[in-house]
Amino acid sequence: MIIGALILLRFLGRVMIAKRNLDQERADLAREKSFVKERNEKLKNFGKVSVSKSSPKGDVQDVDYEEVS
Repeated sequence: MIIGALILLRFLGRVMIAKRNLDQERADLAREKSFVKERNEKLKNFGKVSVSKSSPKGDVQDVDYEEVS
């Protein structure tokens, strides 16, 4: 009886470890997929200029410089 319980606990432990490993692998694959997608977008837009019509984020102001002689 005790041996059966120990075997069952060992089996359940291995199943839980396998489930954790699968979840970790899925998370890694999703992270890698998003990385590749972002990389491809950046390579596609590399060297191009984009103009945003929305207001700038933050408290940024244009500064007018004067030449000092």
